[in-house]
Amino acid sequence: MTEHGRIDLLVGQHAANLSKRLQEHRQQLFPPDTRRVLRKFTSGEVAQLLGVKDAYLRKLHLDGRGPEPEIRAGGRRYYSPEDIQALREMLEKGAKAPGTYLPGRHSGDHLQVISVINFKGGSGKTTTSAHLAQKLALDGYRVLGIDLDPQASFSALHGFQPEFDLLDGGTLYDAIRYDDPVPLRDVIQRTYFTNLDIVPGNLDLMEFEHDTPRVLAQRSGELFFTRVSEVLLSVEEDYDIVVIDCPPQLGFLTMSALSAATAVLVTVHPQMLDVMSMCQFLLMTSNLLGVVADAGGDMSYDWLRYLVTRYEPGDGPQNQMVSFMRSMFGDHVLNHTALKSTAISDAGITKQTLYEVEKSQFTRSTYERAIESINAVNAEIENLIQTAWGRK
Repeated sequence: MTEHGRIDLLVGQHAANLSKRLQEHRQQLFPPDTRRVLRKFTSGEVAQLLGVKDAYLRKLHLDGRGPEPEIRAGGRRYYSPEDIQALREMLEKGAKAPGTYLPGRHSGDHLQVISVINFKGGSGKTTTSAHLAQKLALDGYRVLGIDLDPQASFSALHGFQPEFDLLDGGTLYDAIRYDDPVPLRDVIQRTYFTNLDIVPGNLDLMEFEHDTPRVLAQRSGELFFTRVSEVLLSVEEDYDIVVIDCPPQLGFLTMSALSAATAVLVTVHPQMLDVMSMCQFLLMTSNLLGVVADAGGDMSYDWLRYLVTRYEPGDGPQNQMVSFMRSMFGDHVLNHTALKSTAISDAGITKQTLYEVEKSQFTRSTYERAIESINAVNAEIENLIQTAWGRK
């Protein structure tokens, strides 16, 4: 292949070579004869997740109540995700207030559908979506993650390599396609996170962008923007929260996800070019969703928030941009920021999040700084969810 050869063949060759190398990388990390599992959590981590003292967990163990933890060197106790859920269910039975340990939906609470969006790549959208979905699952919510981005990074973080694992479909496109859609349950996959299921993505999702103009032209009265919300109704009772990782463009997929949403989270990297891009995105979103609303779409949200991502507190221009955003959007900007961290990027090399990696792989300060930032963001979002359900 010469430098002046056909570009389609050259790109195809590069794609095939890269795909092969990625598959080899995945098999080294997670051999095909092994099942990807989540690490066990220390008793201190579990106590923090449950909102109890470590001493209380120790007493439960000594009293023979609850799951039996794994005992390692020094008498340290480790719990699996299934153990954590079992503890939640046991403690909930004796709780004074309902929802203390199982904080999900009560009777009458509506399904929370959070669409995570940004027009520009590199804003931390997928990292935010994955950490949010996983933390909500660890906190006892029943979570469905939907990867609507054809690039499928959210799927990759949960162990799916689209070109190998989704050869016969298996994305949301199969459930929202106009001809012969399949039940949503048929494309939902269990993950190694207790309480977290996923609908993975791949390039098939682009078919919805291609199909929709043709269908709108041929079928008078067809409503594309209700497709996602309609299929979610079929699994509504199975979940408390849906987290949708939207594609980084404002197409039919994103508008359908926004129409299904009860809440919107906009990730923003605090640099001038990114904020300028977001301005254009917001203008386009407002105009297009106005059209959807005029056509009968439900555009009422419980909340909309901007999350500052990849934030470097020591960067003067970034601080100025954050101050500018807070002056413009007020309380719509989350109080907490997602810090830029080598821990997050290093975990991503092995297709993992901070909740999956062993903190011993990093210097203690690096890991703790990153996880505290992510936990604070997720706690603030969880509070918004609880408020939307009428709880404090």
